Amino acid sequence: MELLLVLCLPRDAATAHLTREVLDASLTKLGVDEQVCDDVNLALGEACANVIQHADPSDEYEVRVHTYNSRCQIEVIDTGRGFDAVMLDRAAADATATDEHGRGLQIIDAIAENLQIVNRNQDGAIIRFEIPLKWEPGSPGEALATGNCH
Repeated sequence: MELLLVLCLPRDAATAHLTREVLDASLTKLGVDEQVCDDVNLALGEACANVIQHADPSDEYEVRVHTYNSRCQIEVIDTGRGFDAVMLDRAAADATATDEHGRGLQIIDAIAENLQIVNRNQDGAIIRFEIPLKWEPGSPGEALATGNCH
């Protein structure tokens, strides 16, 4: 079973909440464990907030969600100027647990796997991460993932 969800959104704070609701409804309907849904929503919210805060004001952004083999890969893509990789590395090295800046990426890194931040120079940036899915017993997602659909 595979789910592909793509949302193209204006860079507005209200869109982060909408995106989380759409993805949560999809995962919940498939029967993803509630704690996993909470982790996905938190990580997605932080990635969207990062784009909304740091991308150019007129830019749109895109959220791509791909579930496959009981994994959920999320990409949040902005169309801004990209970022200064040296500044990002320096901010990460200087960040403490109480710093507001960079905390979102730390949260994503703590609850997700394979966090990648890809700079596309003048074409924006991509935040990509994966979260393993855990199915509720007897859920539609479990049946579809294991091929036991009758």
